[in-house]
Amino acid sequence: MTSLLTITLLTISLLTTTLLTTTLLTISLLTISLKKTINCKGQLLSLQTPKIMGILNVTPDSFYDGGKFIEKNIILQQAEKMLLEGADILDIGGYSTRPNAENISENEELDRVLPNIEAIIKNFPDAIISVDTFRANVAKEAIKVGASIINDISGGNLDENMFQTMADLNKSQNIPYVLMHTRGTPKTMTQLADYEDILLDLVAYFQQKIYQLQKLGIKDIIIDLGFGFAKNVEQNFFLLKNLSYFEILEKPILVGISRKSMIYKTLQITPQNSLNGTTALNMAALMNGASFLRVHDVAEANETRKLFLALNT
Repeated sequence: MTSLLTITLLTISLLTTTLLTTTLLTISLLTISLKKTINCKGQLLSLQTPKIMGILNVTPDSFYDGGKFIEKNIILQQAEKMLLEGADILDIGGYSTRPNAENISENEELDRVLPNIEAIIKNFPDAIISVDTFRANVAKEAIKVGASIINDISGGNLDENMFQTMADLNKSQNIPYVLMHTRGTPKTMTQLADYEDILLDLVAYFQQKIYQLQKLGIKDIIIDLGFGFAKNVEQNFFLLKNLSYFEILEKPILVGISRKSMIYKTLQITPQNSLNGTTALNMAALMNGASFLRVHDVAEANETRKLFLALNT
């Protein structure tokens, strides 16, 4: 009788454990599946494989490529080159956010980005365009002329209307929002790199912002730790090393380290000579969980992605 009772209890325990394991696995798979696509104005972008965001700065003063892409024909040539090399998204920026960058007016930023978004969409109608801006009105106008993603380096901190604008835009279409961490402005951020615990501080920041955005109805949120923004070189490497820590937020992670100072200062070279270092750290980003690489050099990033996928098949 005792043996029968023991067998019965063991069977119940095994069934309970199996059921619990199956339930947790189902929940886990559901969570994973929810993160596998983003909706860009009805165009689904699968995140089963990492995506490449090509940087196209239409500014005279960006830290690496400032002044290279001012004329419309050159901008279109670069857009085509990036798309052919494997870019999934083109990120158009009209306001330089390098350290100590000068402020420009909203009208000047609009004049830089809107005609170029229109031209790219006209020539490459299937292109997914992100606009790199912290200004709500620039975001709104860019979406009107063809952009599909808003990439906000300030996380809504430099324009109090940004989150509500994103909510309004998402009422009639789905517009993903790249939520980046920084402090201060491009003029002041290098002085604001003191943290109690940088991992916990950033997670708390993202949790609060994600809650605000989701409450407003924004569904597709991508997080960007903001490498080089209010962080020193050592902090940048620490965050890259611990990138997988941010998977707790259950949001796709974008990494933008292309030719940045964490590379060229460490190697004691220039941004112009930082491609090899960028490629090395992009592989580290992918291995630590990045879903997006934001890069100046698309062909090399695409090769990195292919090798990463080969390592993981």
